Amino acid sequence: MLDTLFAGPWGPLLIFLLRIGDVSLATLRILLTMRNVRLLVPLIGFVEVLIWIFAVGNAIRNLSSPWHLLGYAGGFAAGNVAGLWLEEKLAIGMAMVRVVSRHGGVELAEALREKGFGVTEFAGQGRDGTVEILDTVVRRREIPAVLREVDRWDADAFVMVEEPRSIRHGWLLERPRERVAVPFGRVLTRSAVRPPLRRAEEAPDTERAD
Repeated sequence: MLDTLFAGPWGPLLIFLLRIGDVSLATLRILLTMRNVRLLVPLIGFVEVLIWIFAVGNAIRNLSSPWHLLGYAGGFAAGNVAGLWLEEKLAIGMAMVRVVSRHGGVELAEALREKGFGVTEFAGQGRDGTVEILDTVVRRREIPAVLREVDRWDADAFVMVEEPRSIRHGWLLERPRERVAVPFGRVLTRSAVRPPLRRAEEAPDTERAD
């Protein structure tokens, strides 16, 4: 039944679709391997090979048909594009965004913190003078929100996005904590606010004079 279907006029189209499926999964698997996503990579590889077996097996059975060969090669090319598009839409993993601003860096850092991002800022020296350097690690799907804030405060800022292979510790990996408002517009977490001392701890014990 399947051999007849693949040998017929619909065979090249089926091979084309199968190749899009397995090549897009292969592209996604390679990109996730570079990001050290260990759970999804074996599952994607399993499904990818199953689809590939059907595609290449039926293409070999019909080597005399140029349409089957064209469907196989065209599916491979289209699968690369589909895989890149799929990985971009899934946006799995983390990214580090570095912003180098000649003006507006302090305001940008405060704006990002107000939106819940952690920002490390430090001064630097560029070709044309001092600059403000901001580093923030965010989920990849949150990159557009960060870039919108950068354009809002300094549209001419130099922006570099990198993808770290692994991350340890840091505020982003911690359990969410309740935020507490304090004067001057700053925000602290509950863990950063020192609990009130008990009466017995307010002052050290002193010896009474006779």
